[in-house]
Amino acid sequence: MSGREAGREPALPHPVPAEAHVVPPASAQSHDELEVVPGFGRENLQGWIPELASEADIRAVIEKAFDYRGDVTVTRKDGSQVTGYLFDRRIGKTLDDCVVRLMLAASNDRPAIPYSDIARIAFTGRDTAAGKSYEAWVKKYWEKRAQGEKNISIEPEALE
Repeated sequence: MSGREAGREPALPHPVPAEAHVVPPASAQSHDELEVVPGFGRENLQGWIPELASEADIRAVIEKAFDYRGDVTVTRKDGSQVTGYLFDRRIGKTLDDCVVRLMLAASNDRPAIPYSDIARIAFTGRDTAAGKSYEAWVKKYWEKRAQGEKNISIEPEALE
């Protein structure tokens, strides 16, 4: 279970993006504003290579990598690298008891890497859901319609 699922957010090892949405207290909002619930903003982690200085940093970054929708590159302390989608992590009391598992694109292997063997995690893959929010789709639809395009489908674009 991730920190978010358990109702707590792990400490962020990097600054919160400027586009993060801040909601004023309910007493400062009109009734019309209260009817619209802001969406959950996602951080743009693509290309991020965080500093793993402490055990808390390692745990927080792995939680972010678990929630990330792209590939990550894990560099082990022996210098070897594994790139894949981090689909599972098992949390224990010590870093030796904790393990991440990745799905590799080139094979059916599912390597398990103890947290204690991880020297670096880089968010190297493209976030497959970036820019694919409902709001982005509606904006693109209206832009196409304003340009006079015909037969604009309400079907979503095909995945790669």
